[in-house]
Amino acid sequence: MSARTIDQHREAVAALLAPLFQNRAAEVLPLSSARLTGDPDSYRDRSLAIAVDSPVALPPFDNSQMDGYAVRAGDLAAASELTPTSLTVAGRIAAGDPAGQLAPGTAAPIMTGAPIPAGADAVVPIEQADPPRFQPHDPDGMSPVVQSVSFRAAVPVGGFVRPTGSDVNPGDRLLDAGTRLGPAQYGVLAGTGLTSVSVLRRVRVLLIATGHEIREPGENLAAGQIYDSNSVILGQALRDAGCTVTARPCRSDDAADLLALLAEAPEVDLVVTVGGVSAGAREVVRDALGPLGVTFQHVAMQPGGPQGLGAIAVPINTVPSTTVPSTTVPIHTVPVITFPGNPVSALISFEVFLRPVLRRLAGLARPDRELRSAPLSAPVESPAGKHQLRRGILRPDGTLELVGGASSHLLHAYATATVLVHLPVGVGSVAAGEPVDYWSIDD
Repeated sequence: MSARTIDQHREAVAALLAPLFQNRAAEVLPLSSARLTGDPDSYRDRSLAIAVDSPVALPPFDNSQMDGYAVRAGDLAAASELTPTSLTVAGRIAAGDPAGQLAPGTAAPIMTGAPIPAGADAVVPIEQADPPRFQPHDPDGMSPVVQSVSFRAAVPVGGFVRPTGSDVNPGDRLLDAGTRLGPAQYGVLAGTGLTSVSVLRRVRVLLIATGHEIREPGENLAAGQIYDSNSVILGQALRDAGCTVTARPCRSDDAADLLALLAEAPEVDLVVTVGGVSAGAREVVRDALGPLGVTFQHVAMQPGGPQGLGAIAVPINTVPSTTVPSTTVPIHTVPVITFPGNPVSALISFEVFLRPVLRRLAGLARPDRELRSAPLSAPVESPAGKHQLRRGILRPDGTLELVGGASSHLLHAYATATVLVHLPVGVGSVAAGEPVDYWSIDD
């Protein structure tokens, strides 16, 4: 059977995960600064499940745009440089104070954000008053020691006043469903007094790194054993794509052990496995999931050729109930994506096939890496029958320098890279100075 192209396998992955876009579950997030700072990960990269209309006006009252004096515009109609108008200084109004009332012929010192007193219809910035600074008050902070202030120009009605509802009115659409929530969006929701918001539940992923040889960092390694980096690599990549991840490594090459792990796992929306998909003996993912409907094929790419996907029926693990017979086990179908086990192969497979779909599901910006072009700094050879993805850096002179070789175990080189360079099928060599396509991966 001929190898799939990258585009063909990408389309197959997208089709498999298409049902996840339908009937997305929602969850409620409380809105408070204490929760946002105490549990920031719960609020990062979230999208609205339903549209939100404003329950109040913003601003909720007319308020001052500047530090200055609240005045009646009519009192200053005749003010000019030659004939300034003096007004009696009234009590000071700070943000958070009640508005009060402004008598004709008076000017009230007012701070930014403070409510406009009844009768006032304009604010004069402090620097346009004479004197251009707030005057001393007696110890109660209200009664001015100096009794008057002068103005040398007329002011328009509404000048430097932020009217009630000038941002939104009650019932206005605040944010549409699907809106990604960042600082401004959370801020406007909180500013209306809302105490909670309905967001799309994150895609729940069960991540299974496989291999008889893998051990947790910190454990003592016996001969032939290695530390499990794939759970960290893919776990972080999935979280960056907006998922909630449960990592359950399978330190076995026996299919029965992997199936037992699946049977005991929490309910998830997607299973991602790493390793055990090649054509060798004791390929645990192929042995365990092949009979359940996962298909395995070779994609014409390097690294990351061995791939698999499908949907399997797994039990839904719920809290045991005395009212339900123990033989009644609810089942649901979950999509499975399988990646090869070498770390670079796994991460590049994620970049090519899974990251764009998951970022769309999460409503994140720029789900697809932007394809750019730059000249190579040195010549390179590539297998013409495969789409090779090489790690590299974009040099200050605008050329691409490859780092490390093509091998799929060179994780350190990947860690120093800022770009993935594309050498498509049909390209056997590229000379220095020739342009090639690349993705930036450092953002």
